[in-house]
Amino acid sequence: MAIKDVRQGKRNEEGIAAVLDILRQAFAERFQTGQSFREQHAHTTTYLPAQLPDGVVFAETSEDVKLVVKTCAAHKVPVIAFGTGSSLEGQVNATHGGISLDFTRMNKVLRVSPEDLDVTVEPGITREELNVHLRDTGLFFPIDPGANASIGGMTATRASGTNAVRYGTMKDNVLALTVVTADGEEIHVGTRARKSSAGYDLTRLYVGSEGTLGIITSVTLRLQGIPEKIGGGVCAFETVEAACNAVIMTIQMGIPVARIELLDAMQIRACNAYSDLSYPEKPTLFLEFHGTEETVALQSAQFAEIATEFGGDEFVWTANAEERAKLWKARHNAYWAGRALDPTLSGFSTDVCVPISRLAECVAETQADIAEAGLLAPIVGHAGDGNFHVLVMFDDKDPASVAKVEAFTHRLGQRALAMDGTCTGEHGVGQGKVSLLAEEIGPALGLMQTVKKSLDPDNIFNPGKIWHPAD
Repeated sequence: MAIKDVRQGKRNEEGIAAVLDILRQAFAERFQTGQSFREQHAHTTTYLPAQLPDGVVFAETSEDVKLVVKTCAAHKVPVIAFGTGSSLEGQVNATHGGISLDFTRMNKVLRVSPEDLDVTVEPGITREELNVHLRDTGLFFPIDPGANASIGGMTATRASGTNAVRYGTMKDNVLALTVVTADGEEIHVGTRARKSSAGYDLTRLYVGSEGTLGIITSVTLRLQGIPEKIGGGVCAFETVEAACNAVIMTIQMGIPVARIELLDAMQIRACNAYSDLSYPEKPTLFLEFHGTEETVALQSAQFAEIATEFGGDEFVWTANAEERAKLWKARHNAYWAGRALDPTLSGFSTDVCVPISRLAECVAETQADIAEAGLLAPIVGHAGDGNFHVLVMFDDKDPASVAKVEAFTHRLGQRALAMDGTCTGEHGVGQGKVSLLAEEIGPALGLMQTVKKSLDPDNIFNPGKIWHPAD
């Protein structure tokens, strides 16, 4: 099943011992083997069991990365890249032991080209740090997964978030990479040019590879101009179907909405309580428009007409920065708001993505499944992409409760696949969705494994993720 199938791989004890000795001498205080450091680097924001690395290296340069990879490759010891630990499917667990390569000190902006709207950064910089650095240039990096994730981690997991409906995902915004390969050499893939017909698209191969094909040491990103005006608003609907139909019409009419988020009635109740709001407890859309004062007002008026057509309440919008900040803070705190519905329970966040024409159907069937299973599980989604998240509350000490969650999450993934969707729109596969990925891509899994074997013949890069070694 999706959650339970977390395996401990075979450890290379002799190789690990040799690598620990070498790295201890090479990095001194920047190499740590203490229990607390190791626990922090097996951190996962789901309840997947932690699997600790044997040591942690705090890299400061690409030369550090190359040394670690060459050392681990020579002794066939795993190396797992670590950004902020905000991944949701166990991506940073050390399934076979080995070395966690921490990038928090590789957080520099290497180059900004305002004229070309691009920037090159080290992988450890977070999206918030990057946008603070860019503020005086009039530019910003728009991908916002909610968590203050590292750019390297966002690249490795092909992250997206609330702005994806307008600005795309990481695969659309990464222009080039430098990557350390399994032989410890650094390669450059992609260019700063906006298009290319030169050979295989190796950049996209590494984007979303979850650290299983190489270690990213720099990322070149597209940037956007900070909008002259930003407007945001809220509109409640009687049903999820009505809200989704309003989303579909908005997209079909070409209204360049920047964010359009769906929160079901249970999630609204949670947000009201947690963020001190007073929205009607109905399926609700949170929206944001970017542009000039005139275009934002026009887009908001156009959406208000669409909402009325589908029986929505009055669309209340504002360009006031403080009011918008409160709205989106509530949205970004949806996870904690959901957890607050019953603080005695643990929470498991999972996601799927379907064509937007099937979103209402998929959400409605999922809500029926939640009710039938007797679960407490609010839903929030990036409606413009057909992507939604379910926070399933459960007692992690009760085997029956755990089994119920496992069964539900697997049904959810299969439901999305049956609707021509995917088992994960944002969270990635990691350990948690291994079985669902196999169902999703079928025999193509063998092709992925062939690529992995070619680029990482000794399976040192983040083993035990995306599929199991025996599969």
